[in-house]
Amino acid sequence: MSKQEISPSVIRRLPRYHRFLGELAAQGTIRISSKELSRQMGLTASQIRQDLNCFGGFGQQGYGYNVCALRDEIGQILGIHAHRKTILIGLGNLGRAIASHVNFSQCGCDLIGLFDSNPFVAGRDIEGMQVHHTDTLSGFCRQESPELAILCVPENAAAELANKLVSFGVRAFWNFSHSNLHFEDDAVLVENVHLADSLMTLTYGLSHDSMDETADSLR
Repeated sequence: MSKQEISPSVIRRLPRYHRFLGELAAQGTIRISSKELSRQMGLTASQIRQDLNCFGGFGQQGYGYNVCALRDEIGQILGIHAHRKTILIGLGNLGRAIASHVNFSQCGCDLIGLFDSNPFVAGRDIEGMQVHHTDTLSGFCRQESPELAILCVPENAAAELANKLVSFGVRAFWNFSHSNLHFEDDAVLVENVHLADSLMTLTYGLSHDSMDETADSLR
């Protein structure tokens, strides 16, 4: 099955499979059935089989899945062994938190540069890395050829900065700027992250739970 034929929803579940399988391996689990994996993950066994069949057959009839082997296969699909050169721009509170707490190597990334436009931030060390001024981005990119950029910059600065980075050879963006980035070139990949959207999903659930309870009390 080609990349274009695989549903984005399937791709978004792959990191979750990888994480769950890692937890199972750490607990000493050698093999697991799709039924048991579905119970733990809150999916159906059929969904799991369909997702994995997009990339080939990994299980054995009557045996299930070898936990470590399947995790390794999914890791290969996700490209976590590639160590893509990554830069982070914007060292405010969120940027510092990401630089300090995200395990980049486990995600297939190698964080090689930190940048900020504030002269009082540039020159400081964060997690043992010096913060460079954004004025040096062009030269840094020519020398180091990063593929992925993490944007923690103000919304009004994101699009212009991203276009510059594309011209410097950056091919993918993890964008926290509150602005949705889009590129006509399909070769440039974007993951627009809106943390408030996730929070509002919870408030929706709470609101509708309350509405259901109110409706029940009126019946």
